Amino acid sequence: MSRSLRRGAAAAIVLAAIVPLAACAAGNDASTLEIKPDNAATSIAGKVKLNNIVVVTPAGTAGEYKGAAAVTVNIANTGTSDEVLTSVKIGDTAAKLTGADGAAVTSIQIKAGQSVLLGGTGNPTAQIASSDLSVGGYATTTFGFQQAGEVSADANVQPAVGHYAGFGPKAAASPSAAASGSAAASAGASAGASATASAPAGATASGSASAPVSPSGSASASAR
Repeated sequence: MSRSLRRGAAAAIVLAAIVPLAACAAGNDASTLEIKPDNAATSIAGKVKLNNIVVVTPAGTAGEYKGAAAVTVNIANTGTSDEVLTSVKIGDTAAKLTGADGAAVTSIQIKAGQSVLLGGTGNPTAQIASSDLSVGGYATTTFGFQQAGEVSADANVQPAVGHYAGFGPKAAASPSAAASGSAAASAGASAGASATASAPAGATASGSASAPVSPSGSASASAR
């Protein structure tokens, strides 16, 4: 092999060694590789699996946030007996559970071999009225089951946009608005009752007033 060929081979070897080192210097973190971490997932007792656990705040929220928040998660029961979700917590705050019909419940059943999605239209929900969260960060969530016990996982906190639109906390009805609606209904009912009562009264008065017309007419005829 000629001297020039040997020099070329040596340079290629050196270059091959430098390139990986440069890549390592750039960093293999998630931002460099454009890899986003998966949503939280966990399991308990070998039969209850919780996938895609996310804490959802209202659309438009960002950074430090205080207010209502909901939890969405897919809970699969791979066992041979039914399981019951008895509690959900975000941090130390217990969530209010509702059934698929929106009514408050104390537990949610997960039948054997089936799964339940918390959050979204037509599904059971779990939400808290007040929270102190960092949108884009993480929050500890805890799930309690009748048989399997408790399990916790750090869940990503995301606003209710994109994939999570419709999974945010539901606005509670305002007590003042409900009272106002009740008052309006009461006022309408009273007005209707008053109109019904006054109509016959007016008709009777009109009849009484017109009754003397006939005698007056008769008197006039007799005078002639």
